[in-house]
Amino acid sequence: MTVHVTQAAEGLPRRPFSIADVERMVEIGVIGRDERFELIGGEIVPMSPKGIRHERLKELVNVWLVQHYVPGYRVIPETTFRLSDDTYLEPDFIVYGTDTDLAELRGDNCLLAIEIADSSLAYDLGRKPQIFAAFGVRELWVIDARTLQTHIHRDPTPTGYRTVLQRSPEDRLTALAVPGHALVIADTA
Repeated sequence: MTVHVTQAAEGLPRRPFSIADVERMVEIGVIGRDERFELIGGEIVPMSPKGIRHERLKELVNVWLVQHYVPGYRVIPETTFRLSDDTYLEPDFIVYGTDTDLAELRGDNCLLAIEIADSSLAYDLGRKPQIFAAFGVRELWVIDARTLQTHIHRDPTPTGYRTVLQRSPEDRLTALAVPGHALVIADTA
């Protein structure tokens, strides 16, 4: 399916959509069920197709997360992460506490979001951390599918993360809010 997109000139008004609007468009067939996009501030943003590097690394991280399950926490892959009425993202993984019901999952009770980036690396390291931080997501990992380096974003503010660390594939990755999880990307690949 070919999806046509437009890019509005700066300063022109745009009609924002809500999540309910988008769900209805999918329901009646205006938007295909298989289309990949995120809704950011009411704008529908098409997503890049996932390449084989992305999918292989996502599979390996998923296996690791399942095999190293830590009681008290839940992991959900590729969920529609509703951050507000007009914004949702679809990170590769979300980690949250068992005291949070999935229907109540928001930015401020998400403990860790993990993005695996290949063709979308610039977006996943640029605009996307600003969005996650603005909604209070405590920690974001962006794993580069090409180099296997991980960019760890911590200390969210309304405009971005205060702390951004870069880790090699051999480094031990630990999320501050999820004690007991310690992932070494090189060990999964």
